[in-house]
Amino acid sequence: MENEFTVLDMFAGAGGLSEGFFRTGYKFISHIEMDKYASMTLETRAIYHALKANGLEDYYYGYIAGDFSREDLLQEGKRFSDLNSAGIINSKISAENEEVIIRRIEKTMETHNLKKTDVIIGGPPCQAYSIVGRSRDSEKMKKDPRNYLYLCYLSFIRSFKPDIFVFENVLGIKTARNGEIYHDFLARAGKLGYTIREKILNAADFLVLQRRKRVIVIGWKAEYDLEYPSFTPIEHNYTVSSLLEDLPSLKPGEGNESPQEYIRPPARYLEESGLRSEKDILIQHSARRHNERDREIYKYVISVWNNEHRRVKYDELPERLKTHRNRESFEDRFKVVAPDLKYAQTITAHISKDGHYYIHPDIAQARSITVREAARIQSFPDNFKFEGPRTSQYTQVGNAVPPLMAERIAVEIEKMLGAI
Repeated sequence: MENEFTVLDMFAGAGGLSEGFFRTGYKFISHIEMDKYASMTLETRAIYHALKANGLEDYYYGYIAGDFSREDLLQEGKRFSDLNSAGIINSKISAENEEVIIRRIEKTMETHNLKKTDVIIGGPPCQAYSIVGRSRDSEKMKKDPRNYLYLCYLSFIRSFKPDIFVFENVLGIKTARNGEIYHDFLARAGKLGYTIREKILNAADFLVLQRRKRVIVIGWKAEYDLEYPSFTPIEHNYTVSSLLEDLPSLKPGEGNESPQEYIRPPARYLEESGLRSEKDILIQHSARRHNERDREIYKYVISVWNNEHRRVKYDELPERLKTHRNRESFEDRFKVVAPDLKYAQTITAHISKDGHYYIHPDIAQARSITVREAARIQSFPDNFKFEGPRTSQYTQVGNAVPPLMAERIAVEIEKMLGAI
């Protein structure tokens, strides 16, 4: 490919951000991710894109349909995908091992005759910067070593000298340690010879049916005459019901990791956004078990939303349903995914612990949302398989950059590279 740009993916997670760059035709030098299951998800997805590029995506669909094992997929994928040049490094990035990882990537680039790194993408784990995380920690996360992973990101920029980098994180990074961390990152990146610009982008402006604001920093070598991309919000009238109405109804404990049948054709939104196609197979639509007290709460908050169109505060629940002494903090701990709104609430990794903040709107089901429903809210397509146990799948979904948003970013970065 004449304009095949190379990209290095740091703190990759399950690959929401990299999915956008895959779709835009970039060549991945490597993905670095410390979580075992997220790394497996990245590997599976890399093989999907390699097979698709060779007109063999039916083999991938055979895998998610359960026709053969993941080991079979890996063997088949290696025929068409050089997993060393688009490899997964399952390793924690830290000050102690960053040089080892850098040397490993340099060796890979040399082996595959890759002359340069055009783009570095990614963002350190957000827990240390999260406002919610700081509120729950008595030390306000000041002693959390993850505060300083941005220095590792800068080390990779110093070593690989990309033309452009994309740094993504939660809004809380701007106020962590009174803004000291964020300002230090910007200052250090500038001293490395980059022009730095940042904006707060909302996934809802990218045809994602979710309000999700993130800081997106883009830096480019100071000698280049470039500008931060202008992202025009996509106007639409779709509602969250578009994500749910073709999926089978489930009671708590029902459903399967393995394939199920859709109950109706895809809504127009699913087709326009690419979340569901004719080939797709419904997987990972399995509901958690809930105790009867929680289900009663779910029914209560669903009923209030349906009848009064408002959110229930914890303290107004019937007394017999309240078990927490602290009734002021996190008073919206039970929240319906409202089907008649254009945007759902932000999906976070906390969904792996419980689903109280993500209640399915059907009172007859009275359950929290499934991995597939959460993935759709994040704009992951139905053919995106999350590896590992269900708890890990929820975490992977909650930590990800929505692929539809990532794809728009990748397209604009490609335009910037083309202008150099």
